[in-house]
Amino acid sequence: MTISRYRRPAFGTLAAAAVLAAGCAGGPASVGERAVTITRTTYGIPHIVAGDLESLAYGVAYAYAQDNVCMAADRVVTARGQRSATFGPKAIGLLGRRYLPNEQIDLFVAAHMDDAFLARQWAATSPDVQALVRGYVAGYNRYLADHAQRLPAACKGQPWVTPMTLRDYYRFTEISAVQAGAAALADAILGAQPPAAKAAQAPAAVNLADAAQALRDIGLLDSPLGSNAWAFGKDVTANGRGMLLGNPHFPWTGPNRFYEMHLTVPGQLDVMGVGIGGSPMVSIGFNKDVAWSHTVSTGKRFTLYELTLAEGDPTSYLVDGKPEKMTSRTVGGRTLWSTRWGPLLVIPRAGLAWSAKTAYALRDANAGNARMTQLTLDFARAKSVDDVHKAHTGLGLPWVNTLAADRHGRALYADVSVVPDVDAAQLERCAPSKPAATLRQAAGLVVLNGARGDCAWRQDKASPVPGLIPIERMPVAVRTDWVHNSNDSFFYTHPGQKFEGVSPMVGDASLTRPRTRAGLTEIPEMLARGKLTLEAIQNQLFQNRNFMASVVVPDLLAACAQAPDADAQAGCAALRGWDRHDNLDSRGAHLFREFWRTARNIPGVWRVPFDASQPVATPNGLQMGDAAVAAKVWESLAGAARLIRGSGIALDAPLGSVQRPDAAVTDQPIALHGGEEFEGVLNNLGRQEPAPLTQAGARIDYGTSYVQTVTFDERGPVAQAILTYGQSTDPASPHATDQLREFSAKRWHGLPFHAEDVARARIGEPLRLVLP
Repeated sequence: MTISRYRRPAFGTLAAAAVLAAGCAGGPASVGERAVTITRTTYGIPHIVAGDLESLAYGVAYAYAQDNVCMAADRVVTARGQRSATFGPKAIGLLGRRYLPNEQIDLFVAAHMDDAFLARQWAATSPDVQALVRGYVAGYNRYLADHAQRLPAACKGQPWVTPMTLRDYYRFTEISAVQAGAAALADAILGAQPPAAKAAQAPAAVNLADAAQALRDIGLLDSPLGSNAWAFGKDVTANGRGMLLGNPHFPWTGPNRFYEMHLTVPGQLDVMGVGIGGSPMVSIGFNKDVAWSHTVSTGKRFTLYELTLAEGDPTSYLVDGKPEKMTSRTVGGRTLWSTRWGPLLVIPRAGLAWSAKTAYALRDANAGNARMTQLTLDFARAKSVDDVHKAHTGLGLPWVNTLAADRHGRALYADVSVVPDVDAAQLERCAPSKPAATLRQAAGLVVLNGARGDCAWRQDKASPVPGLIPIERMPVAVRTDWVHNSNDSFFYTHPGQKFEGVSPMVGDASLTRPRTRAGLTEIPEMLARGKLTLEAIQNQLFQNRNFMASVVVPDLLAACAQAPDADAQAGCAALRGWDRHDNLDSRGAHLFREFWRTARNIPGVWRVPFDASQPVATPNGLQMGDAAVAAKVWESLAGAARLIRGSGIALDAPLGSVQRPDAAVTDQPIALHGGEEFEGVLNNLGRQEPAPLTQAGARIDYGTSYVQTVTFDERGPVAQAILTYGQSTDPASPHATDQLREFSAKRWHGLPFHAEDVARARIGEPLRLVLP
């Protein structure tokens, strides 16, 4: 058996042959033998076939480690709370979606993880889920045993690359579950300490703009995680079957990267798509009957509780007039405090301080969420959108919506995710102090009155998880025309879709994402041209129309005769030549981006303010008739022009010469199309941590990640996709950037699902592993 071409050259032909021999290559199966086969196709996609779920997950972990072993090992270090000892306490690491010093990550892990509790949660899962987890851990460890001396340069010979345990698996899954809650607030939890005696006075008044910015800085407001998903039914498709666009916008670095795979247990499941690193199952994908994708939803994942402290004792709080003592424990030399509601936290810029009279505690609804794997397994086995709907019943999705389409021509939207069961009446009844209450309107932060026992989350017997809203009271729609979501709430699923009785904790009528306005504009335009095909959907997404440019540039250009200085005049000249798209050859797109980055925040900037009766059409235009507003607009344009020129970039440079991958993704100068969230470009690209434009251009490490379009014919799924950053994080792998170049060229590739298609697209020889 020869070395497979998808393998990294460092493995060596003889080493690979030895592994195959050790893995029992070639011959017939022994009685009772369990084995898994990994066949790679174009772009290094593994097609993994096994006789049972444990063997399947074994193969998933092995294949993932072939491409991403160093990143996987790094994630295990994080889960163990050993980043400081391994990489240095002051170095920056990644906790969920927050970049923090390693010493803070380790302290949070030590403080948050309750291993006995997590073990109980996972022990309560189904035998199938437990088999998947056992198989995944064993498969990863098998890879390390086979390749310990031949790892990629990033972790070669490093003592921190060690076998995984079930405890490690539970912990890194927990970090993923709470990354929109406790993990995002890790430094706030670690910083909560009782006030000194002199702090008896009430805290100073809070500036709501500062509060909003504080929450934006930690990713709780205007989170960078987002997505588009469109599902179409038989009324609007050319083939009368369902069609789906999945376009998640996720990080291009770190453990939230997707991994593409095709998983088969004959007679049990046959599913293809992507999973988040560390997952034994497909998260976004399709089978022969149904396709699905996810978008980050507007549901709240936690509540804060405002505590009324006992007189003279800032570590005791009142509940129904009776004092309760906080609990404390020392972790890494730091004392951490907790209450019946959860751990204490402080965010002083948001007015959430621990004074002599008041403190704040966090209750995270996703703590201990071991239910996600069951949901992905049920999705994999689904035969219709009805089955996808039923799979949500267990409340496994931590922070996303689902959109799906099936071969029968029906489309589904469902925001059945983990949300605390607090209805509108309870929000009113349990309102905290006036300053804390304003945080909900200003920044979407829900604070409840912790001095009342009846402000605990509702315990509905219909909910399988006490304290969470059950599926019966969540927004679900099944249609035969279309549904969509771009991270605003369920209110904007479809212009004709109405929902009733849904808690404000799930979402409201606010529309904050320009991409939502873009989708609700572009989908009807696309449908007006005729019945849909996959090609039409792909072309619509990759038109890269800049929605906000269509809204504001006409007024700007109409006023350019009054541009007050040479810089603003030069900006006007460049924007006149821009096509108002974000394609590689779009000249001046980067100038509009830097202009609108600041101009959008000018008070009174809109000619037509937001009108709730016209949420897609408003706000609109620039208020150039107001001298004070116009002066600020010209200042923004001139400042953007100076910034770009100072970076050595022409104002009318094509976007492809400016926008490249971040060095953490690749040092190859691959031109990228797409635009920022605040511009309303559906093909959203940006940075996880904002950085100014430099001579290196706009460096991208976030955005369109796995993009798929799926429909169905008589044989099964017809799917095309691009995993933008490729399968591997090893720079030496041929699959580190191969799909990034395809994305740059807007070349979609067909996904081989049927056995004969896999055989035609195969690269190298299959790898067969026998389980111990």
